[in-house]
Amino acid sequence: MKVAVIHGSTRVNGNTEYLTYQAVPKEKGTHIYLRDYFIQPIIDERHTENGFREVHDDHKKLINKMMEHDTIVFSTPIYWYSMSGPMKIFIDRWSQILRDEEYPHFREELKKKKVYVIAVGGDNPTIKGLPLIEQFNYICQFYGMSFEGYVIGKASKPGQIINDHKALKAASVLLEQ
Repeated sequence: MKVAVIHGSTRVNGNTEYLTYQAVPKEKGTHIYLRDYFIQPIIDERHTENGFREVHDDHKKLINKMMEHDTIVFSTPIYWYSMSGPMKIFIDRWSQILRDEEYPHFREELKKKKVYVIAVGGDNPTIKGLPLIEQFNYICQFYGMSFEGYVIGKASKPGQIINDHKALKAASVLLEQ
């Protein structure tokens, strides 16, 4: 199993990364930190005469890295009851990749992927984070990816995730299910 972890946090060594490393240690898999890349927000040109214009950023490089793996772990803090901005921008741009001549089999390749989500939030995240999990589930359904599972951790301040023993345990066995 080749695992790519897409990290959406803007904080280095934050709670979400710590929890994610319980599922996929740093030395295992390919860890992609969106904060280290330049990704432009989508300009929706799906219905324009010429379609999407070429965007000069790192998005295609990240798509290529992601597509080399059969398992994808989306790791995101819960920001305002949803995924982080960098994660949202990364996924929004998939609409553009769907219409890119360089990626004629994008949807078919995504159908082969297994997906997991790891999220951390502070305001009753095991309840209020569920819409985020559903959002990822719907994304998987749209592309035909297999949504395999998730872990939601509770932490607000740096380092607090070490107190969420239930989430740490769940993350340590997440990919074994």
